[in-house]
Amino acid sequence: MKPLELWGGVECTVNRVHDRYHDQIRRNGHYGRLEDLVRFASLGLKALRQPLLWEHVEERGWEQTDRWFARLRDLGIRPIATLLHHGSGPRHTSLVDEQFPQKLAAFARRAAERYPWVTDWTPVNEPLTTARFSGLYGFWYPHGKDDQTFLRCLYGECLGTALAMREIRAVQPRARLVQTEDMGETFATPKLAYQARLENQRRWLSLDLLAGTVEPEHPLWGMLTSHGIRDEELHELAAVTTAPDVVALNYYLTSDRVLDERMEHYPRWSHGGNGKDSYADVEAVRARKEGIVGHREVLLRAWNRYRRPVALGEVHLGCTRDEQLRWVVEAYRGCLSAREVGAEVEAMTMWSLLGAFDWNRLVVEEQGFYEPGVYDIRGPEPRETALAQAARDLSKGHIPEHPVLSADGFWRRRDRLFWGPGIVPSRPHVIRKGPPLAVIGATGTLGQAFARACAARALHVRVLSRREVDIAVPDAVEAALSSLNPWAVINAAGYVRVDDAEIDEERCARENAVGPLTLAEACADHGIPLVTFSSDLVFDGEKGAPYVESDRPSPLNVYGDTKAFAESRVLAAHPQAMVVRTSAFFGPWDEWNFVAAAIAQTDGMRRFRAASDAVVTPTYVPDLVDACLDLLIDGAFGIWHVAGPSAMTWEELARRAVEAAGNDPRLIEGVPTSGLGLRAARPLHSALASERGVRLPLFEDALSRYLEARERYSGQRLAANGSRTVCGGGDACPGDGRCGVHR
Repeated sequence: MKPLELWGGVECTVNRVHDRYHDQIRRNGHYGRLEDLVRFASLGLKALRQPLLWEHVEERGWEQTDRWFARLRDLGIRPIATLLHHGSGPRHTSLVDEQFPQKLAAFARRAAERYPWVTDWTPVNEPLTTARFSGLYGFWYPHGKDDQTFLRCLYGECLGTALAMREIRAVQPRARLVQTEDMGETFATPKLAYQARLENQRRWLSLDLLAGTVEPEHPLWGMLTSHGIRDEELHELAAVTTAPDVVALNYYLTSDRVLDERMEHYPRWSHGGNGKDSYADVEAVRARKEGIVGHREVLLRAWNRYRRPVALGEVHLGCTRDEQLRWVVEAYRGCLSAREVGAEVEAMTMWSLLGAFDWNRLVVEEQGFYEPGVYDIRGPEPRETALAQAARDLSKGHIPEHPVLSADGFWRRRDRLFWGPGIVPSRPHVIRKGPPLAVIGATGTLGQAFARACAARALHVRVLSRREVDIAVPDAVEAALSSLNPWAVINAAGYVRVDDAEIDEERCARENAVGPLTLAEACADHGIPLVTFSSDLVFDGEKGAPYVESDRPSPLNVYGDTKAFAESRVLAAHPQAMVVRTSAFFGPWDEWNFVAAAIAQTDGMRRFRAASDAVVTPTYVPDLVDACLDLLIDGAFGIWHVAGPSAMTWEELARRAVEAAGNDPRLIEGVPTSGLGLRAARPLHSALASERGVRLPLFEDALSRYLEARERYSGQRLAANGSRTVCGGGDACPGDGRCGVHR
């Protein structure tokens, strides 16, 4: 058997919603960035699922595809040419156009004549999934919601694929059909076993049609013929069809489903039905005690059904970086395991090389939701994530090694279950395998947030208090590192009382400058990555616009001086360290942050004073922590701005938070910063933005999640204390830094 190949693919969906086309390649920049192919070649890929999309060529001609395919040939990467990727073709046709198959075949002939050396083709990606979304669920054009439209779409795609391959092979006789399809299994209660049986038969229908096995005895022959597909049409398809040369299965964590008529045990969004019974339809990973089927079984079932070479056509998980790595490694092991029992598994595909947009909304609208893949494209240039090194390892036949891989993915852990009768959600279990991630600052807001995030992400963590390690004492730091042998260190400790720092300069400098520098020197000596935190208060506000990473610090106060000093000295001592500037953070587990204080004060119908002239970027702590952990796993270094995406005054922040919590925003009193009686000078515009590509979720989304988590974790209102006005943002601050403004 040939060695297992590593393939890659760019998410290249061009789907039509009413009269609008949603184009992933426009959004990820690949269409105009030929150098992406050099990046992909560096991963060791043998083949690339490269778009040669009908819609693109029809609109823009062949110029870009000529460049792509010539460059792939030079780089020695075998293209798998895709003509339609969840698309319905140019405007002059659609999936229900009777001439759609012939039009697609004519385009395929032109493509094959232009690139006669290309041997691997996917005329239509995931025909069954596309037909379901376009003809059964109404998400995409032509927005059908019935079996007849669904089956008409599917038939047209399959006949179009067969005719396209006939035309391609007339030019290139060795051409192979690499047919992709989403593949999952449906489980159900006894009452709904009939529906699960239909789903599990239907999932193979596109592949069965292409393989020529849909004959009168096929279990779905009657469904086809009773919903408008004539016998002679099925015979016509059987006469021209050809079995896939490679069955490429796109298996996602949400592909396996559970159907249950006891809808009270499941969220409202999952409720639906089939016209006969009403039921919930949820991900098996969250509701089935036995869990998911897994890559190995998916491959073996396809192999046993068709006895054709199989592959994983898309391996991608929209999640944190550690879970993405775990998913990729599990998929690869599944391929190896299936090969060991005789399945001819040809390849595994690293999918979404450039990430994907708005698949959380099934690409029916553009909300800007982005999932990074092997690269993160939100900066000036695509940035490698930890998946890039994993791909290089896999291309050489090596299982990647990373400390986060010492734990199973969440889909294999007991805390994955959310819904269903008898399901009681459990807390994340403690991971104690492998070297730990050391977090310094056990009692602070950030330290506690990192502890929670690491538990949720199954990262082995040791959270250290000042009593356990004083980072300003070299011997103490050396002893801690030698004892723990951590794979990385996060410094979440520091002096946070901005106003007190003006009269407590020595202590502030010790904790914010001497300590981080001592830690950086020790981590550099041990070759350990370090993350430490800075602040928007390193800037003076004179820019009048959000500051980016390359802007020069110019602090106005002692606190900002110590942070700016630490930034330069830490990076000089440890160039591979990461310094994170952030701003105005608020979190659900901290009762003294600015947002919590504003809500607590107005809960009691008391007025709340907030600066009306100081602009910041509010940052939700869980988002901040998750982004920092992802960057750490990726091996990022240097200065990074990790802050919320919206700039606003403290007054606006208070009003929006109070209104979202159901309180009266008229209780917010805007006052100038000069009227708050603060000892330390503050910049009036310290908003942060990132030129390096970090993007946190929208403020509205973060605020909504904050309020939900606040109810879940605290369940209590804060007591107001109008005598304390020390944070520059408003009242009800304890003066010890826990407000989130005194970073």
